[in-house]
Amino acid sequence: MRDLHVKPKFGKQYLVSAAASVLSALIMAVTSNTLIEQANLLPGGVMGMSRLLTLICSRLGLSVPVTAFYLGINIPVAFFCLKKISRRFVAFSLLQVICYSFFVHILPVYAIFSQNILNVIFGGAAWGFGTAVALQGASSTGGTDFIALYVSTKTGNEIWMQVFAFNCVQLVIFGALSGWEQAGYSILFQFISTRMISTFHSRYKRVMLQIITREKDSVVKAYLDRFSHGITILHGTGGYTGNETWVLLAVTSSYEMSEAIDLIRKVDPSSIINVTKSEKLIGKFQQPSL
Repeated sequence: MRDLHVKPKFGKQYLVSAAASVLSALIMAVTSNTLIEQANLLPGGVMGMSRLLTLICSRLGLSVPVTAFYLGINIPVAFFCLKKISRRFVAFSLLQVICYSFFVHILPVYAIFSQNILNVIFGGAAWGFGTAVALQGASSTGGTDFIALYVSTKTGNEIWMQVFAFNCVQLVIFGALSGWEQAGYSILFQFISTRMISTFHSRYKRVMLQIITREKDSVVKAYLDRFSHGITILHGTGGYTGNETWVLLAVTSSYEMSEAIDLIRKVDPSSIINVTKSEKLIGKFQQPSL
């Protein structure tokens, strides 16, 4: 049997996360300057709070840039959550936040569409895609992502409903200040961006790998050394050859699927892998570390 242990390529992973953070920041900065600004929309989370605070300051005769609030909120929250969530995740998320703040200032502000509805639709899609790019690279856009992960790590409970309620409060205040039509456009913008994130972000989706191999021990060892999920071993016989074979069953996240398949194929190039979507999983399942 082949005894091959493939170690994670940390250099490659870090490079991917850095590239995803910068690309995400660029996409979102372009979206902000060309679509969000033109339609006067309010994104959710900390960016929404930052835009809302800037709006309130302008009504009071004060000129404070959005990025001042954006950085001023994100950086303290990141350091507060640092001990409870991955330092790597926090570092690359802060890279995204800083790059976004930089790009927003250096990129020109101009209009692509003259109609608000087009700004809302394309802006929501681009904003959600930019967020998903960061998440796929094991990074984030900061803000409420930090707080949600901190609470889920500390208590084991998710707070996405509280985040949604927080966004609703922001929208009510925004509607009172800028008009309910703008608040309605912002709700549509947030809905589209959320759907885009759900479509492209696969971290919380799961798949089952059915692996047919004759090198059971090597495959199982390599898989368990790399991933924090279990694997079930079934004995089988090849229907065509009559040779002894093994069927390995493993449930993993879509986020880890490509890496798992590459690993298994390196250990046993002759293996056969069938991937099926897991609609619902009952029992303990550990999410991949960030």
